Amino acid sequence: MKKIVFAAGLAALMGTTAMAAENVGVSMAKFDDNFLTVLRNGIQKYADDNGIGVQIEDAQNDVAKQLDQINNFIASGVSAIVVNPVDTSATQAMSDAAAAANVPLVYVNRQPVNIDTLPDNQAFVASNEVDSGTLETIEVCRIFAEDQGKTEANVYVMMGELSNQAAVQRTADIHDVIDGGKCAVKLNIIDEQTANWSREEATNLMTNWLSTGAAFDGVISNNDEMAIGAIQAMKAAGLDMGTIVVGGVDATQDALAAMQAGDLDVTVFQNAAGQGQGALDAAVKLAKGEAVDQKVWVPFELVTPKNIGDYLAKN
Repeated sequence: MKKIVFAAGLAALMGTTAMAAENVGVSMAKFDDNFLTVLRNGIQKYADDNGIGVQIEDAQNDVAKQLDQINNFIASGVSAIVVNPVDTSATQAMSDAAAAANVPLVYVNRQPVNIDTLPDNQAFVASNEVDSGTLETIEVCRIFAEDQGKTEANVYVMMGELSNQAAVQRTADIHDVIDGGKCAVKLNIIDEQTANWSREEATNLMTNWLSTGAAFDGVISNNDEMAIGAIQAMKAAGLDMGTIVVGGVDATQDALAAMQAGDLDVTVFQNAAGQGQGALDAAVKLAKGEAVDQKVWVPFELVTPKNIGDYLAKN
């Protein structure tokens, strides 16, 4: 099995596209998510532009429903399958089902638990999560040290779904920056809890934290939706957002608007549309028997008020 990790990125993956009237089944973890909507739209646009037939279904954040979708795709005779997993720890069954039917499968955005044992006709297209939380946290530290002149700061950490590899890795990134001496200030985590990637849950969680009366200087969130939820709670409580540092990941349009308003200080651009296009391209190539790197990384990019203009039209 080919297990070589390539960092060639999206351009290398899509350099020699061999398109045909393939029929690709796509199972998305859920439609009701801003970032995943951009990813899904990227898949659809690439399919439309290249004459690829796609059937995109919503797993509604239900693991069993997603596995049923995979099995239904196989039974209907699709050429290949693209999966954005609901639960990254539950991907082995999906890989097994596709392998047994000899149907190519490509995971997108969320890293499967069986990443190192994927069959030859399965692949993973995403951005390397080791970079996401690292870029975010280092910039938060820089803001505290350079822009605010602090030597120590207290923060809350909002985590995504704990069953999701991205949430686990992004949270680990935060601790690695702090424990590895990469932070320009002494950063203390007051508390860290999950808000399940949700703006609404993040608003409730931040409201609960505010009710404790604990002094804090910032919020580091695993994604933009939760960062925005935290901002909404803080603004509702009358806090001055100019004094609180808030970080997120994804650089969604709502996040960029919050940054322009002066509420969000840092985010990290994750090329959702690029990941979607790359995953569909890989699926078609596998269906045609072409070679595809099993791990393809689409780089993360730091977004701040200084370079926001470069990203306003990207998502």
